[in-house]
Amino acid sequence: MHVTFMGAVREVTGSMHLVCTEEDKVLLDCGMFQGRRKEASLKNRVMPIDPSMLTNMVLSHAHIDHSGRIPLLTRKDFGGRIFCTRATADACAFLLPDSAKIQESDAQYLNYKIARNILSRIKSGNGGTLSPQKMDEIKKLLKNGVHGLNNEEINKIIAKFDLNGIEPLYSCADAEQSLGSFEGIPYRREVTIGRDLTCRFYEAGHILGSAMSILKYRGNGQSKTLCYSGDIGRFSMPIIRDPALDFAPEDRQIDLLIMESTYGNRVHEPVEDLKPRLKRILNETIARGGTVLIPSFAYGRTQELLYILHELYDEGSVAKVPVWVDSPLAANITTVFGQHPEVYDQDTHDTFLSKGKNPFSFGQVNFIRSVEESIDLTREERPHIVISASGMCEAGRILHHLRYKIHNEKNTILIVGYMAEHTLGRRILEEGKRYQEAGRKGDAPLLRFFNKEYPLRARVEKIGGFSAHGDKNDMLRFLQESNLAVKKIAIVHGDEDQSLAFSDFLAGHGYAALVPRRGETITV
Repeated sequence: MHVTFMGAVREVTGSMHLVCTEEDKVLLDCGMFQGRRKEASLKNRVMPIDPSMLTNMVLSHAHIDHSGRIPLLTRKDFGGRIFCTRATADACAFLLPDSAKIQESDAQYLNYKIARNILSRIKSGNGGTLSPQKMDEIKKLLKNGVHGLNNEEINKIIAKFDLNGIEPLYSCADAEQSLGSFEGIPYRREVTIGRDLTCRFYEAGHILGSAMSILKYRGNGQSKTLCYSGDIGRFSMPIIRDPALDFAPEDRQIDLLIMESTYGNRVHEPVEDLKPRLKRILNETIARGGTVLIPSFAYGRTQELLYILHELYDEGSVAKVPVWVDSPLAANITTVFGQHPEVYDQDTHDTFLSKGKNPFSFGQVNFIRSVEESIDLTREERPHIVISASGMCEAGRILHHLRYKIHNEKNTILIVGYMAEHTLGRRILEEGKRYQEAGRKGDAPLLRFFNKEYPLRARVEKIGGFSAHGDKNDMLRFLQESNLAVKKIAIVHGDEDQSLAFSDFLAGHGYAALVPRRGETITV
C-alpha cells in the first residue's frame, strides 16, 4: 500500500491524499486551497490525478478545505463513490452548492469590473478622466438594478474586446451533480471501498459528522492498516461526542497514521474558559453601546456559538440583545444539526433535549436569508450580535458588516477560529493586536478590502478555545489514551512551522513521526 500526499502538506488547506494498492486507487479528501486568490485559484484548477483512475473516495468531513474540489472530481470521469458519514453527506448537500454559488458570483463580479474598466478607458480616451455621469451610464448598462449584474451584456463586452474573462472553478450544476456520488455510512460500520480495501469511520470530535477513517488492506496474504485522522477535535467541547478512543480490536494495529497538525505547536485556552470570556466581551461591548461582529464558519462554529449564547441568555448572564445569524448557509447547516441528534454528547441531551429545547434556537435569535435584510442590518446602530460568514473574512456577508462597523471603537470584532496566512481575518487579528499593544494611540491601522482602505478602530478580541481543532495536548492525549498501537505517523494539515514542531513534540514522546512534502510517497 502506497500513500501519496497531494494537498494540505506543510500548509493547512487543500486536503488530498492518494492511497494505492495493486488493484485500487482511493482518494482521501478532495479539498479546496484557500488563501491568496491568485495562488489558490492556480492550485485549485489543477487536479493532480486523473479522476477516471480512482476506484472510490473517502471524505473525512464536510469543511470546504476537505471537500471543496469534489465537483471538479465528479465532472471529470470519476466513476466511484464518495464514502463519508451520513451527517457529512447531508452537510455537503448545502456546502458544495454554496461554494459553487460563491465562485460563480465572484467570477461574475470580476467580469463586471473587467467590462467596466474597458468601457471607461474607451469613453475617457484611454487616459482621460471620466465624468461621474458617464461612469453612471456604464454601470447602468452593466447592472440590473442596485445589486444585480447584467451578465449577458458583460459577457458580450468581454467577447467583443477579446478580454480574458474569469471562469468559476465549477458551477452550481456541477455541485448538484456531485451529490449523487455520496454514500453516507454510519459510524463504526465497515464498508468495502476497493477490491482488497475496507473502511470504518470513528468519531473525530471536530464537527458534526467528522470522522477518523480506518482503511484496512487485505491482499497477497498480508494485512496493512492505515488511519487517517481527518481533523481531530477537542475534548469536552459542546454538542458532539469527543474524539474516539476505543477502537475495534481488528482496527488497533496502525501501520501508518496520517495526522493533522493545525495547532501542532500551540495550546488552547481551557474549554471551561469559553463561556466566561464570551460573557465578558459581550457585556463590555454592549455597555459601550457597540455591536459584536463574529466572523464564523457556517458549519460547526456558528452552532457552538448559538449553544453557548443560549446558555448565557438562559442564565441571565448577559443583556438579551438580538442575535443575527447572517448566513443562509449557516441557517441550512443548523437544520442539518437538528436532523442528527444521535451524534450529540450527553451534556447536550441533559442541558437542552431532555427539557424539550432546541440548542440552537431561542427568542433573540434571527436567521437572515435575503440580501435586503442583510443590508438593513449593516446600518443598525443599537447593540446587537452578528454571526456571519466567511470565517476567515475572505468573502461573504461579514465583509459588508465590517465595512460599516470596523471604524467605530465601540464595536468589537471577535475572532473565534483559525485565520490562515494571507487572509483578511489574519490581518485583522494581527493589526488589532499591534494597535492594542500600542495603547490604541495614534492612527489606527488601515485594512484594505472592497478596493478601499478602512481604519481598524473597532476592538479586536480572540477566544482561541473555540477552535474545533485539538491543540498539541489534545492530539497527544488521543495518541496516549486511545487503544491504538501506531508504528509511524505522517504529519499533515498544518503550516510548516506547526507541522515540524509537532513532529518534534511527538518524537519527544517516543513516536516515530515525519513531515512529508507535497508529492512525496510513503510505502506502508
